[in-house]
Amino acid sequence: MLWVRIVLLALILFALYSFDFLGLSLTEEARTSPATLLLVSALHTAVLSYPIVRSRWRGWRLAAAVFLAFYGVATLIVAVEAVYLPEALPSQVVLRLVVNGAIVALIFSPVAVLLLRRMKGEKGSQQARTQSGMSWLQWIWRLALIAVSWVFLFVFFGALVYLPLARSLAPADLASHAAPDLPPWVLPFQGVRALLWAAVTLPLLQAIKGRWWEAGLAVALLFSVLMGANLLRTASMPVGLRVAHIVEVCGENFAFGWIVAGLLHPRRSSAVRDGQILGQQVEP
Repeated sequence: MLWVRIVLLALILFALYSFDFLGLSLTEEARTSPATLLLVSALHTAVLSYPIVRSRWRGWRLAAAVFLAFYGVATLIVAVEAVYLPEALPSQVVLRLVVNGAIVALIFSPVAVLLLRRMKGEKGSQQARTQSGMSWLQWIWRLALIAVSWVFLFVFFGALVYLPLARSLAPADLASHAAPDLPPWVLPFQGVRALLWAAVTLPLLQAIKGRWWEAGLAVALLFSVLMGANLLRTASMPVGLRVAHIVEVCGENFAFGWIVAGLLHPRRSSAVRDGQILGQQVEP
């Protein structure tokens, strides 16, 4: 039963999140707020399970794609913000985040593929091929559009979603928490960050079978939940500001996921003849 396997995976992820592999001890979060950590584990497991179940890939190839997306989105994309937010993300915190995140993703990814019965190949499952069918020029303008789109979403949701909502929910907390001084190069940096984001997601996007909107929904939920749910774990942030930040992050990441999937979703090879690819019926 699929739901039983997903519950088991959530408990496994909870156990992994509860252990500090760098300090070889239980995390403070596991000791003080285990219910929140369990909720985050369940949300992360849910959005990672769907692309695994809907994947045309099998085995270690799929596990590698899941690892790259999981570690890249949940950890790497967050850690690189330390470049312009050194006070919020000091080096000790970044080191612990990067090491623990890598170990958790490295263990969880193959276990998830195994428990969801995608480790062994099925007949014909690896034969269907997807090709982007794009020239270098098309790749360049699509990647440029991804970078520009994320910069726009970053500014739009920060100015027109987070700030108004934070003023409404917690005006005193917003006034007492000074905004960090951002360097003038933060927007170009966000563009580069968006390209890294797309790169770590591309293999899993190629693996998802079905129509483009199915992949789009999977990637949008992956982006928004992996990053938004992590904010539930930020106990040091006032509740009102945390709610506003969750709405901001979930909204911008959900929209960004659709953009990435819409621009980079692989198309079937043009060498389709009589509705077949390499002897296999084309999937709808």
